[in-house]
Amino acid sequence: MSIDQIAPPEGTVRAETDGDVATLVLDRSAKLNALTPEMLDALEAALRAVAAGDARVVVVRGAGPKAFCVGADINRFASLSSVEMWREWTARGHRVFDLLASLRQPTVAVVHGVAAGGGLELALACDFRIVTTDARLSLPEVGLGTVPGWGGTERLTELVGRARAKQIVLARQQVDGPTAAAWGLATECPAPDAAEEAVTDLVDRLSGGSPIAVQIAKQLIDAAAEGAPSRVLEALGGGLASATEDLIEGMRAFHERRAPHFRGL
Repeated sequence: MSIDQIAPPEGTVRAETDGDVATLVLDRSAKLNALTPEMLDALEAALRAVAAGDARVVVVRGAGPKAFCVGADINRFASLSSVEMWREWTARGHRVFDLLASLRQPTVAVVHGVAAGGGLELALACDFRIVTTDARLSLPEVGLGTVPGWGGTERLTELVGRARAKQIVLARQQVDGPTAAAWGLATECPAPDAAEEAVTDLVDRLSGGSPIAVQIAKQLIDAAAEGAPSRVLEALGGGLASATEDLIEGMRAFHERRAPHFRGL
């Protein structure tokens, strides 16, 4: 039976915009924001809208107090055949998470409570992860008889190294917020009551730079991580940035000793 033939449970992805910030909220708190095919489709649609829009920063959250996201809804893939799992479920998640990872805008995952399996993989696809001290992160798939399927083995290894990735995946070690920060898995690790302040501060810093320069720089860093030569790409990126009105504004603001007003032009 195809995953699309099963009656979808409640749950969606809410997209909210406040000024230069687009916020995507996994909204299925009764099921700890477990991801369904329909939620992946809604997330993909929201990401494509963000990619086509003018938002400078994208924030990803999970609804409710208990979890960022517990991963894929097991009930939705347990009955799939191996071909359906490969063709529909795994491919779907990779397509959506790759789209998130490739957004030109910087992305911030705000992780609280449980982030397990596909939920952690979703956070890994973001540029920044603000993880509260009481959060619990894991990739427990081998305990179910399967493996991480939405980019976790690659993105986790890139962040924490091979040995610690094996500790999380093979030994199923659950990682708390402070450990995640120490291992490089979390960008910041505030107490739960200080999380919103940390998010606001990071978003303000990200949106305060020239949006064109920020987005070029993000692509340069991602390309460098894949082995692209900086001497070539930085020249091209710098050439593009030099043709923008934002550079003129930035230089003028520097000489006038004031904060720049970037318009993304």
